[in-house]
Amino acid sequence: MGLGRIPASAQPLAPCDCSRPQFSLCAMDQQPSSAPTLRVPGEVAPDRSKEAGKKKKNWKDRVTNFFTKGRKKKGQPSLAEAEGEPESSPQPPAQVPTVEELKADLERGRLEAAGPLLALELELQEASPGLASAEELVRRQSEVEALYALLRDQVLGLLRRPLEAAPERLRQALAVLAEQERRDRAAAAAGPPGCPGLAATRPRGWLQLWRDGVAQAAAERLSRRPAADAEGRTEAERAFLHMGRTMKEDLEAVVERLKPLSPADFRVVAAYAESYHAEFAAQLAALTQSELCPRDTYMLLLWVQNLYPNDILNSPKLSPELQGVRLGTLLPPTQIRLLEATFLSNEVAIVRKWMARALELESERWTKDEAPQRLDGRCHSELAIDIIQIISQGQDKAESITLDLGTQIKPFLLEELARFLRSYQRAFDDFLERCRQLRNYRANVIANINNCLPFRTSVEQQWQTRPDLRSSLLRPLNALQSRGFDTLLQSLFGDLKPLFKRFMQPRWDAPQQTLEEILSIVDKRMPEFSELQDCFQEELLEAVHLHLVKEYITRLCKRRLVLKTAEQQQQLAGLVQANAQHIQQFCAQNGSRATWLHHALPMLAEIIRLQDPSAIKIEVAMYAILYPDFSKDHLSAILAIKGNLSSSDTKSIRSVLDSNTGAHEPSKALFSLIKVGYLFPCPNLLRSAWRAWDTTLFRGCQTSTSVTAPGGPSGCCAFCCCCCPGLAKEWAPEPLELEQLCPDDPSCGAGAVEGSSVDESGACMP
Repeated sequence: MGLGRIPASAQPLAPCDCSRPQFSLCAMDQQPSSAPTLRVPGEVAPDRSKEAGKKKKNWKDRVTNFFTKGRKKKGQPSLAEAEGEPESSPQPPAQVPTVEELKADLERGRLEAAGPLLALELELQEASPGLASAEELVRRQSEVEALYALLRDQVLGLLRRPLEAAPERLRQALAVLAEQERRDRAAAAAGPPGCPGLAATRPRGWLQLWRDGVAQAAAERLSRRPAADAEGRTEAERAFLHMGRTMKEDLEAVVERLKPLSPADFRVVAAYAESYHAEFAAQLAALTQSELCPRDTYMLLLWVQNLYPNDILNSPKLSPELQGVRLGTLLPPTQIRLLEATFLSNEVAIVRKWMARALELESERWTKDEAPQRLDGRCHSELAIDIIQIISQGQDKAESITLDLGTQIKPFLLEELARFLRSYQRAFDDFLERCRQLRNYRANVIANINNCLPFRTSVEQQWQTRPDLRSSLLRPLNALQSRGFDTLLQSLFGDLKPLFKRFMQPRWDAPQQTLEEILSIVDKRMPEFSELQDCFQEELLEAVHLHLVKEYITRLCKRRLVLKTAEQQQQLAGLVQANAQHIQQFCAQNGSRATWLHHALPMLAEIIRLQDPSAIKIEVAMYAILYPDFSKDHLSAILAIKGNLSSSDTKSIRSVLDSNTGAHEPSKALFSLIKVGYLFPCPNLLRSAWRAWDTTLFRGCQTSTSVTAPGGPSGCCAFCCCCCPGLAKEWAPEPLELEQLCPDDPSCGAGAVEGSSVDESGACMP
């Protein structure tokens, strides 16, 4: 993840601005990639064999002159000129500066004095005790050490503020430091100084002092607190941004400009990286000791887990240089786990708060009767978009820390979404009940139904969830959509109800005309639903399709028609088949995709048409497979139409459903929406029938299942349907044979070609 993806509360690390006056490693000019090796005169004792013919000089006088009268002669090789000479055979200077002159040079910052000072130290170490007193040697050693203290301050001062020094002076300082480190190692290998009475002054440890200075500089650089900005960042956010930007800029400058000038064994990049890392970690550790707000907790984890390791340590410039440098994490793993748990809790609470607020604002718009927006001719609400964004932002925040944390927070966020959807459903139900009289009532209902689409799409396609959680997310949406459809269709279905009641009329041409009128009304009302999304228009048409089929079957079952002849039954079956085709074509043309309803009426018509009980059994079995909620009560209502079917055949056909009962639950309900009762005579006529039966009927001695009931007012046997299945099973062990209960009587019309029916009051209708 690049620094460009830092959230709004943490801006990206800005590129280095070399024009700024403040201290920054990136202000250094580009330098050559190699540093010269320091060469100083007097490093190795002169070859005595070559000086045998020369006039020897008193050692004591020579040392005395070195401290008091020495002057650098014109033409003496400089530090740069001495680079090309072999280190193994340096030549002593013809005249060496005095201590006072070296001191003055060092105070002026002239690092060229390091060469003569080193020669002076070597001459002092090789001095013979007989040439000077011990006190004199100690005094002169103290003068040398005082000069070294000046040189050390100059060298370390330059290296501590490398961007404030000229590139050439920085190169000289690094060369002096490298030479001192080499001399320390040589002294450690050689043992104590050769001249008794002199204190051991090496190793001087300048390299370690330099490293300590780097750590101090890192602490000073990172501990600076930036001023408040106009972007509203918290103090912790400003501190994170400052430390991250400073560390990245400084380390990149070290890689580009200090590393080429430094010896490889200095490990200059590692030294700076370790110092900055330690200071960064110390700053964060101190920050975690105080109570962090949710925003600061997130930013802390973002830097520790993502920005620091990925955008700083693994940046293109630093990653190759930090290979093998083990810096570790900014915080201990246990503390990181605690912070992650705190972040998860905070983020879930924030998501819950914002979703509740969004629902509150949406509900206020409903109750204020504000019209919803129109988008592409559809009623539109921003609620679903807001909620999905809230969930997605919570997920993105966690993933911006680590992908694993994003995986951890996902089920928590979806649980909150499920809780929100249940609250949304309750608020919508309350709106449906209390705001019916508002002008924009239907428009807001449509807008809320349309809201289900983005929610459902996100649940099914974007958020991969376990089945139980997915079900808990979709259940409130399905309930909300169903309630919305019921509300929208309530007026239409209310207008259709009296038309469906006309199916109770005795003549079958009346239902045909009624169906035409029903479909005409539905067709005229369809534009009312044009502001629904296309998919919901199709689902609403499926609901209308279901309602038409359901009501047709209901009226067919409640018609209480008894047809005694096969011809009459075939005539009815043909009419039902034609009506079914008409309903199917109308609904399909208007967008219904309820293909599962296509066989509901045609197969019932086939059951009515068939005369062979075995063929009826096969058809019933197939029908029960397609519609598992088709029960024995529904079958009995259909078989009651077939007046020429014996009681034993009826019982045998009903037994087909015994093997299908509870086989599997229906995916969609049809017959479970249709309530039918058990056929048996109305109470008054049943009482008369009891008198005609043998009194042994309830003692199990009745030998005949056929009963001739007394005639009604018109002399016919009038019977009705009572919805008391329990009593029917107790009082009528087998269904009564309607052919015997309703003899062919012209006054009744049961045997007429046009059929017969009984109205809802139980009176016989001729």
